Amino acid sequence: MQGFINLDKPFGWTSHDCVARLRKLLRLKRVGHAGTLDPAATGVLPIAIGKATRLLQYLPTDKAYQATIRFGVQTTTDDLQGEVITSEACGGLSLAEVTEALSKFTGKIEQIPPIYSAIQVDGKRLYDLARRGETIEVPSRTVEIFSVEVLAWREGDFPELDVAIACGGGTYIRAIARDLGAVLNTGGTLAALRRTHSSGFNLTDSLTLADLEAQLQAGEFQPTPADAALQHLPSVTLPDISAKKWCQGQRIDLGLEIISKVRVYQQETQFLGIGELQEGVLIPQMVFEPIS
Repeated sequence: MQGFINLDKPFGWTSHDCVARLRKLLRLKRVGHAGTLDPAATGVLPIAIGKATRLLQYLPTDKAYQATIRFGVQTTTDDLQGEVITSEACGGLSLAEVTEALSKFTGKIEQIPPIYSAIQVDGKRLYDLARRGETIEVPSRTVEIFSVEVLAWREGDFPELDVAIACGGGTYIRAIARDLGAVLNTGGTLAALRRTHSSGFNLTDSLTLADLEAQLQAGEFQPTPADAALQHLPSVTLPDISAKKWCQGQRIDLGLEIISKVRVYQQETQFLGIGELQEGVLIPQMVFEPIS
């Protein structure tokens, strides 16, 4: 069994919890995930099974979310799972003010990840350092926000904003909530998060754990084909003799001028793996399905 599962991660589960559960359900050791989701977040968590775990590094990194930001509150984790640092009503905040401030959060921006995150500093996870009470200087990094769309606005002492965010890999939505609150001088924290797209997979096509268990019990489960999430890469089709040589680790001179990682097929149907074109030569990068 090999391929991908487009899992709708449940609330309260870590990404590792999901992997562990699927290992038991599928009776497989080789299970991995792409794009960690916080326990309080739900939505698309791509899961690779079998040899497809070797393809995780080639998945696209773009993601999309629906988020709820609550103003007037700051927490240690930049979401409602942490301890409250400040809580001050800001009922006078208007949607017009928020919308104007949101314009600062598109394009390439500098972002400091939350101190409670899985990022490593000197080989140690930030959340481990934070839980031990160590003072941490988290380095900023450049992330890209493709679009931010206002979905809803709820007035009150602690008003809330629903937004749809499309972004590149490595973006923390919790940090956007925190920084938006800082720009508005109200404080802000992430109240809810649902990922709607990740690494080529969409929420509309996802499976819950209950869905997956039902399919397995009925003998109806079929993983998503291994190459389905790699459509962002161009493809190359090899004739039988060249395909066998490529699977054996040989370079194939195709005379193509492009430089790119590519999906490699035999006669347009059998996915063989990932190659890299350099100066017209197709170099094996990862042979997924060797030819005997």
